[in-house]
Formats: sequence, C-alpha cells, structure tokens
Amino acid sequence: MSQFDLPLPKPVSARPEEFLVGPSNTRAVHAIEHWGSWPVMTALLVGPRKSGRSMLARLFVAESHGTMIDDADRVAEAEVFHAWNRAQADRRPLLLVADAPPPEWAIRLPDLRSRINASQLLTLYPPDDTLVRDLLVYLFERRDLDVRPDLIAWLHKRVERTHLAVLRIVDRLEEVADARRSRRLSIPIAREALATGGYITGLSQRQGKLEW
Repeated sequence: MSQFDLPLPKPVSARPEEFLVGPSNTRAVHAIEHWGSWPVMTALLVGPRKSGRSMLARLFVAESHGTMIDDADRVAEAEVFHAWNRAQADRRPLLLVADAPPPEWAIRLPDLRSRINASQLLTLYPPDDTLVRDLLVYLFERRDLDVRPDLIAWLHKRVERTHLAVLRIVDRLEEVADARRSRRLSIPIAREALATGGYITGLSQRQGKLEW
C-alpha cells in the first residue's frame, strides 16, 4: 500500500487527506500525478461512489493548482463545455469527476461530447483484496477504533469488494462502539452487529443457528 498524501492546509481536528493507492487505482493516480503529459488539459476521472474520486480530485487541485468539476455528469453541459475550453486556453488543467464516461454519460451537446472523448480517461476500479484490507485498517484508525488483526482478517474474508461495503461496515461498527461506550471491538461484537442488513457475505444457517 502507498498513499497519495499532499500537504493540504490542515483543518481543525483533522489530518491532511490521504488517498490509499493499490493495484485497482494506481494507473489513475500515476496519470494524475503526471498531468503535464495529458494529451489535452482536461481528464475525466470515473469510478464508483465512495471510491475516493472526489478526494483524489481535491488532492490534484492542491498539487497542480488546476480546477475540478465534481459530479460533472450532473452539471449543466454548457458549463462543462466552457470549463473545458477555458482549461485549454489558460493551460490550466481541469479534472472532471463523473460516475462513468460516455456513452453511459449521455451527453447531448455534440461539441462537449467530442471534447470529453478527446480527454484522457482515468478509472478507479473496485478495490482489490489488498486495498480492501488497507481500507479497513485505515478507516478504523481514522475513527479511533481499537480493532485487532484477527477482526480485520475476519472482516476481510466476508466483506464485498466495493468501497461502499467497506465504509458501511466501518460506519456500523462505529455506531456499536458509540452505543457500548467502548472503542474496543471484537469478532463476537462484529458478528452480532453485522448479522442483519447485508453487511457481509458468507452467512449460512444450520440447525437454526447463524454460522460465519
């Protein structure tokens, strides 16, 4: 695991933003770090929600002094079109963040469609096994939750390989920790907390008992 970690202004009671890098996103991170090699001064960053795409875009802006448009596929096409043109004229890089590229992003304005198609496409893929483990460790640490390696291994075997699934599990276990007034978590506590709600896979039922 590595981190795309930039010295952003530190907000009160928070650490600088960190973006965990693994095989599923390393190509996108590399391209963003080397934005000067983009074929045009605009790139399109796509990936599933909660994949860190907005964070990565903010880090890009901090490093490059460029600009970004988050959820660009929900912004007025004329606004995106003019931003694309302005980036080329000013030689100031622009990163567009969206759920998916065209044709999934149904762009009606032909001139914008052609410009987006000319832009470099950067993709954040679902997390691989290593990144899932790293995300669990990182998020529990950020929430100041006491989670031992055996619980990380137990969760790692069962969590769906999506950023959203990892985040939902951490959110749920933080709720449990707050209710218990204890930051220490264990496998039995996690098993009970995640038994319903579709948080993890690998649940079977035999002789009327839940088994994991």
